[in-house]
Amino acid sequence: MKAASRPRDILANALEFVRPSFVQVAAMCVRQGKDGPEVLLIQTLTRKLWMVPKGWPMDGLSLSDAAAQEAWEEAGVRGPIAQTPLGAFSYTKIKSSGLPVQCRAQVFRLDVTHQSDDYPEAKKRVRRWVRPEKAAEMVQNAQLARLLASL
Repeated sequence: MKAASRPRDILANALEFVRPSFVQVAAMCVRQGKDGPEVLLIQTLTRKLWMVPKGWPMDGLSLSDAAAQEAWEEAGVRGPIAQTPLGAFSYTKIKSSGLPVQCRAQVFRLDVTHQSDDYPEAKKRVRRWVRPEKAAEMVQNAQLARLLASL
């Protein structure tokens, strides 16, 4: 009897790890520099990797507006944001419980018109403006790198 239920147990265990990705939002913050377009990267809080501002969807906000809110909170920038994502990237996030979860961030372009040095995470993050091709070299996520390089 035990052997007969074994394939079902294997399938049930495998399905625990085949879950849809969690949706996140990200802002590709762009400004016109003296030598052409520049992209804003910020460092992640724990691993200090270069990334675009990103986070979870927010109640009462569209995905693009949530991305704009993340850009303000994490990088101190504001400006008009596209309503349609220019792409997406996937990555593994380690939750506070230690459980890894798959996330897929929808990326929205934000054309920066205002930058502040006083914003919610100013004391927690480093930010840097760079050319898109340099940004593509700085990030570790290959899908995000392709989006950056395509600007």
